[in-house]
Amino acid sequence: MQLLNQTITSIEGQSETSRQQAKDRLDQLIMPHWALGRLMDLAVDIAGISGSIRPNVKRKTIVVMAGDHGIVDAGISLYPQELTVEMVRGFVNGVAGINVLARQAGADVKVVDMGVAGDLSDLAINGDIIDRKIAAGTNNFATGEAMSRAQAIRALEAGISVAHDLAGTTDVFGTGDMGIGNTSPSSAIIATFCQLPVADTVGRGTGLDDAQLANKIKVLEKALELNNPDPTDPIDVLSKVGGYEIAGIAGLILGAAILKKPVIVDGIISTAGALLAARLAPKCTEYMIAAHRSVEKGQIAALADMGKEPLLDLQFRLGEGTGAAVAMNLVEGAVAILTEMATFSEATVSMEK
Repeated sequence: MQLLNQTITSIEGQSETSRQQAKDRLDQLIMPHWALGRLMDLAVDIAGISGSIRPNVKRKTIVVMAGDHGIVDAGISLYPQELTVEMVRGFVNGVAGINVLARQAGADVKVVDMGVAGDLSDLAINGDIIDRKIAAGTNNFATGEAMSRAQAIRALEAGISVAHDLAGTTDVFGTGDMGIGNTSPSSAIIATFCQLPVADTVGRGTGLDDAQLANKIKVLEKALELNNPDPTDPIDVLSKVGGYEIAGIAGLILGAAILKKPVIVDGIISTAGALLAARLAPKCTEYMIAAHRSVEKGQIAALADMGKEPLLDLQFRLGEGTGAAVAMNLVEGAVAILTEMATFSEATVSMEK
């Protein structure tokens, strides 16, 4: 609990000095005022986050948090839990969607076992994944609490520690996830924090039909009634209806904030983790960049709650960090505009030469 408390109490907001310096420079670029719109807004944010008008964003790492969920026993997913292990192995072998898009963005992919219900010890021994396993999946929160309060705290601190471990080789973090059934705890977390009906935060996940979606909503409604998570106590919400990888994402975001590094938030699972982090330390939202608008309506509600406008709307619903990978190109573009484009005075000097 010490690491979590120290992190939460030490997070500061962006540098207003650097934000103003960036804005002053962008105001003078050789184009109509603010003609690149949100790309320029993003440049101001990155300057404020890093405390510099020449921020380095070349070293990019997408951290894929992986964990399993007992709630799959309630029939809320089309896919079996065993697929989580196979997908993690696919990430390690570089053949999944996140690997393809991360390579295109020049980003590394790091997989963290937060709570996979399968044996990944060979990958951990070889250094192919980062082992922070809390347990072999959560409990089925349709019948009781997903995890203990102590496990929830350990999972949050594991995410923070991963941010610190990767900080020396990372300028920009991206969040990713893997875990069959994880849209259910994400939807439950968002419904609780945003005080919304479950039906307003639940989507089709892996592709549920109408009857399967209705069952998923009913399962989550009963689960929330049974567990009665306290929206004023983020750790209570996490322990009762959360997931280990969601906690890991929240911890990673808190760690990025304390390190003053931007963190690009992916889809609904990552956004649920971001909302959890925001409830623990509201200032950490200043370090978040919302990558994209998911087709999962719960994600849209959570982004609105945090006042975050996503950069992209490509109808993604894969997760894994794929949206974060695509958005990394925009982050680099924003910094390039800030640091490489000439101001009117610089252009005049150049022409006089």
